[in-house]
Amino acid sequence: MADTPTETPPSLYAAREPIFPKKVYGNFRNLKWAIMAVTLGIYYLTPWIRWDRGPNLPDQAVLIDLANRRFYFFWIEIWPHEFYFVAGLLVMAGLGLFLFTSALGRVWCGYACPQTVWTDLFILVERWIEGDRNARLRLHRQKKWDLRKARLRLIKWITWLLIAVATGGAWVFYFADAPTLLVDLFTLNAHPVAYTTVAILTATTFVFGGFAREQICIYACPWPRIQAAMLDEDTLTVAYREWRGEPRGKSNVRRRDAAKAAAAEADSRAAGPGGAKYAPTPYPGVPLNDPVAADQGELGDCIDCMACVNVCPMGIDIRDGQQMECITCALCIDACDDIMAKIGKPRGLIDYMALTDEQSERAGNAARPILRHILRPRTLLYTGLWALVGVGLIFALFIRPEIEMTVAPVRNPTFVTMSDGTIRNTYEVRLLNKHGEARPFVLSVTGDPEIRLSLEGIEGDTITVPADDTTNQRVYLEAPAGSQAAQSARTDVRLWVEDEANGERAEKNTVFNGKAER
Repeated sequence: MADTPTETPPSLYAAREPIFPKKVYGNFRNLKWAIMAVTLGIYYLTPWIRWDRGPNLPDQAVLIDLANRRFYFFWIEIWPHEFYFVAGLLVMAGLGLFLFTSALGRVWCGYACPQTVWTDLFILVERWIEGDRNARLRLHRQKKWDLRKARLRLIKWITWLLIAVATGGAWVFYFADAPTLLVDLFTLNAHPVAYTTVAILTATTFVFGGFAREQICIYACPWPRIQAAMLDEDTLTVAYREWRGEPRGKSNVRRRDAAKAAAAEADSRAAGPGGAKYAPTPYPGVPLNDPVAADQGELGDCIDCMACVNVCPMGIDIRDGQQMECITCALCIDACDDIMAKIGKPRGLIDYMALTDEQSERAGNAARPILRHILRPRTLLYTGLWALVGVGLIFALFIRPEIEMTVAPVRNPTFVTMSDGTIRNTYEVRLLNKHGEARPFVLSVTGDPEIRLSLEGIEGDTITVPADDTTNQRVYLEAPAGSQAAQSARTDVRLWVEDEANGERAEKNTVFNGKAER
């Protein structure tokens, strides 16, 4: 029995097909250019903005000072125990992402996502050096590396690398004084962590923006898989009006078919009875002898020019319907509108629309106004939650005190009996001064008039706290022998701190332990 040949199992891996988006003009492309310029400008220039906070304080407007555990944002200073401000901003960012996705689909991905912004920048460089889509395709398909191809690729990669280095360098400037760190980086005096961070961000920017591109959006980013929960039938997304565009056909093919149909009809009539049959009508309902009607009658507005596919940075065909890969960048809308204008058709064959619009337009009715899609219960709920968190953060920011105090009783031992019978309790007090200059703070105690307060190593009850800093101070509370506080197990007391400069006060409740605890 002859051996039957075994079939090779199909591969589950498909090699990446490089995408070379074509240059396009239009309102959405201009909007993307504007957003790219603004976001990149903010990212690269923000560390260099100066902000005077007074002596001995950093003058960088935006600074994440990990060494001193501070976050500076212009006039706002966030301390470690105030991390709830950062958490609130992250919550607002999440709610904002939900809001925009629910209203307009993946507009974040299409316009403001860092992967999209840097990929757009890298494609701009690639187009500037190698040419538009057809030129880049020819260069890509050229198997033999000649001097021209090597020169173009080398110039492109060097430019990409410079952008990537600037990207990684700009990031580390947010964590230290930018001018000082820049000098240290070039003189090789910076900390190894700075060089490591720059190297990692340079490599990831170079690879993600230059080579991976749409692969990051499709395979690495979780948002395409999450977005389905954020969309509903009233969400505006980029869509193709199939009922208007189908069946497709190029205008020259339409004219040729119409001419052939007219010629076939003429031949059939000339043949007379018993001659050749009439040729079938190429388009239902269109007379064979009416080439204009055949050209403009039953075929849809889509001439299958592939312009929408050629400009798509994800390499998809929006005419196939909604797809996970679509980032709602709307470049296909610009490309299609340009073609429609050239062939004398109304714009909007590809447009922002909702599923409810599709149902309405298929029935012959007008689409709902855009505001009715945006202002609906779901988006209003997200807006309300977003505004509520924002108002809460602003309120908390303005009511937070400029001085703070924490009190930690020393538990080992809980109290000490002095030689004259006085009962002493010890407390570790931490004083925080958020002002830009040193301030004298006065400590006092209330709750029992017989309890006295003293400071370790300091005469009196006043301690000077440096500007924008904290001071740890050991504080003693003493109750005379025979007093009620000395004889009681626990006495509630309150420690106060007062800023002598402006009278601002802060307090903390604690307890005084007496002899009855033994």
